[in-house]
Parts: sequence; C-alpha cells; structure tokens
Amino acid sequence: MTVITKRVVLSSEGEGEMINLTEDVTKSLGTTGIKNGIVTIFVAGSTGAVTTIEYESGLRKDFPAMLQRIVPNGIFYEHDERWRDGNGHSHVRSSLIGPSLTVPFCEGKLILGTWQQIVFVELDVRRRTRELILQIIGD
Repeated sequence: MTVITKRVVLSSEGEGEMINLTEDVTKSLGTTGIKNGIVTIFVAGSTGAVTTIEYESGLRKDFPAMLQRIVPNGIFYEHDERWRDGNGHSHVRSSLIGPSLTVPFCEGKLILGTWQQIVFVELDVRRRTRELILQIIGD
C-alpha cells in the first residue's frame, strides 16, 4: 500500500463561495500512479469545509441559504463576543459540514455520482488563501 500527500492551494473571495475541486483532485490522483484506493480531502482551518454537491447555479444559491436558516449570522455568538471578528457563525457552520471528505477511486477514476462534485465551501467572512491536503492511499 502506498500513501502520497499532495497539496492544493486556492484563494476564496469570502463567505459563501463554493469552489469545485473535482478536477484538481482528479489531476492530483493521476500523477500518483495509484490505481485503486481512497483520497481524503482535508482543509486545514476552522472556517472552511469540504463536501459534495451537484455544482450548479441553483444549488450554489440554495446551499448558503440553507446554512443561513440553520446557523444564521447576525445573532449572538460567544466567539464573536470573545474575539470581535464577526465569524462565530462561520466556525459553527464549518463544524457542521466538516473539514474533510473521503472518496474512493478505482482504475484511477474517482467514484462519484453522475452529478456529484467535490467542493470546498468558504465560510469565513473575509477573503482567504487556503491549503487543502490530499492524502491518497492505495495500490
């Protein structure tokens, strides 16, 4: 079994931006020579998240709207009281979605549904440069 670690650096415009990572993950996977296994995509940071979605304009609007209903901004968060940075809701949303995703691959191809893409979701209230770690494990 082989383990290879790769990094993807990206820049976001701030809260609510969703970035399709599927092509980046596919390209990184293709450089390893590993044919079968799993790839874990992890964002190092407490206000970003990784998930899957059908990456189309309607859902790119629906997803942040859903987050606003579940974890609204503009209400009291202890984090904001302590740090005065206005991103308490960002931390809670990130914890809810999660910082990582594991996707299997076979014969060098990610096993995803027809309309399923891997996405990074920026949840912080400001522009950020992010480093995502890809841990590729397999034969």
